[in-house]
Amino acid sequence: MLAERIDQEMKDSARAKDARRLNTLRMLKSAMKYREIEKGKAVDDADIVGVVGTLIKQRRDSAAQYTAGGRPELAANENAEIAILEAFLPQQLTDDELSALVQEAIAASGAKGPKEMGGVMKALMPKVQGKAEGKRVSDAVKAALAKLTA
Repeated sequence: MLAERIDQEMKDSARAKDARRLNTLRMLKSAMKYREIEKGKAVDDADIVGVVGTLIKQRRDSAAQYTAGGRPELAANENAEIAILEAFLPQQLTDDELSALVQEAIAASGAKGPKEMGGVMKALMPKVQGKAEGKRVSDAVKAALAKLTA
């Protein structure tokens, strides 16, 4: 289970005195605990993947803000945390795999144009959850639907 792997990696990081990795894993563990309290029951692997995805998204936003603000050292720290967190995500979809899933979802929902993006996303997201970032999926769906009307 993913939670056990995180616990083991926390112990290994503490033994290795890898402060950045240990602090990142502690932050992840804390976020998992908050999700557990929110749900009122123990988190499963799918919940953990969701938490990891949220934390990665937050780190990307922060890194972009730091870069725009002229603080590359802080952006580098955020990017290092992203690299640590990404190890807990399932294998990410390639662009070709994502494109194929988008086409399947469009066919299944019968979408004819960009106005029907919501239906396509609703059909597609359960299939790609944790395997592709939401923005990447959204951009792929937009591009595919735009081609239908062109």
